[in-house]
Amino acid sequence: MAEEDEYASVNRTQLRIKDTSGIKKKKKKKSNKETEKAIENEIKQQIKQQAKSDKTKAELAFQKMQEKMQKQRILQKAEMTHKQRVEKFNQHLDSLTEHFDIPKVSWTK
Repeated sequence: MAEEDEYASVNRTQLRIKDTSGIKKKKKKKSNKETEKAIENEIKQQIKQQAKSDKTKAELAFQKMQEKMQKQRILQKAEMTHKQRVEKFNQHLDSLTEHFDIPKVSWTK
């Protein structure tokens, strides 16, 4: 109990460091990134619209086909979960022969 009495008068607040230099740091202003992104997106859309008007029928057809194929690839990847893909890959590895394994080489045998 003697120890408790000794530490009863101790100040338990957080220590503060005094700044004696007199120089105050300026806080950086946060730039509004959302408005910048919105402006960039609008500019990109305008460029795309201008580019679409200059494209030929073949170029438009090609672009539509590319978008269709990309959507199809995304749907194929989204069909299986990561766990299912790992299981399928493991089954594939199990089905492979051990032809590519490194053979044991011994000079004494």
